[in-house]
Amino acid sequence: MRYMMVVLLEFYPSWLALPREERRKYADSLQGIIQKYDQHVKVRFFDAEALPGKDYTDFVLCETVDLKQYHYMWEEIRDSLPYTKGYMKIKDVVMGIENAFQSYEAEVLNMGRD
Repeated sequence: MRYMMVVLLEFYPSWLALPREERRKYADSLQGIIQKYDQHVKVRFFDAEALPGKDYTDFVLCETVDLKQYHYMWEEIRDSLPYTKGYMKIKDVVMGIENAFQSYEAEVLNMGRD
């Protein structure tokens, strides 16, 4: 099964108070973590602060067939300096399973595709 997560993030004003060079350094360290898992988790970042949104400034789309690797990636991110120094927080996660009803019909109800 293929899972999709929309991870809503909030970056705090303390993040914006950092010089851009320092923010870039932290962002590069986060990218390094993400790249460790890129065979298992596809990740895309979106800036949403200048657009309508409640209680989040950014969001991340994560796609995987391996929830364990997805979880491990976020554990490492939560241990990273941008997270532990309080510059950002995971606000919410919206999760879905791609075409899960089709798997249910095929595996549980033994319905073939027409």
